[in-house]
Amino acid sequence: MTIGFLRHAEAEHASGSDFDRRPTPRGLDQAEKAARFCLRNGLLPDLIITSPVVRARRTAEIVAATTGSDLIVGDWLSCGMEPGDFLKEIAAYSQKRFVLLVGHEPDFSDAIACLLGLIDPSSLKIRKASLTIVDIAAPHQGCGQLQFLIPARFMS
Repeated sequence: MTIGFLRHAEAEHASGSDFDRRPTPRGLDQAEKAARFCLRNGLLPDLIITSPVVRARRTAEIVAATTGSDLIVGDWLSCGMEPGDFLKEIAAYSQKRFVLLVGHEPDFSDAIACLLGLIDPSSLKIRKASLTIVDIAAPHQGCGQLQFLIPARFMS
């Protein structure tokens, strides 16, 4: 199974609820770059699962529209996801070839570090709109193999 981690694109500064922050024009451009990168490189998810938070959901909608992938909301991808919860939730999708998750930091660094068996997740920096691809045999700690991590600015 391949798991993609796409951090949400750049969002507005908090003027109200953090949940409702929308992507900025630059963020929309980042999401479109990520979507075109996926399409151009044959990274077509069987399923995209997004955080319900507006900035993540909007990023995921752009990628889904471009790649033709199915999209669902996973409340477990909300801000504050723990690696143990991630492993339990992703196991339900292990029959899929490629699942793309759209969510947040530091949640993604923690989840990726768990899959790769890294002791310190702070050794990873997942920038806004960056795409990380990890192959796994089964969802458990230390089972993953990093394929790549690419920031949006290199996806042109």
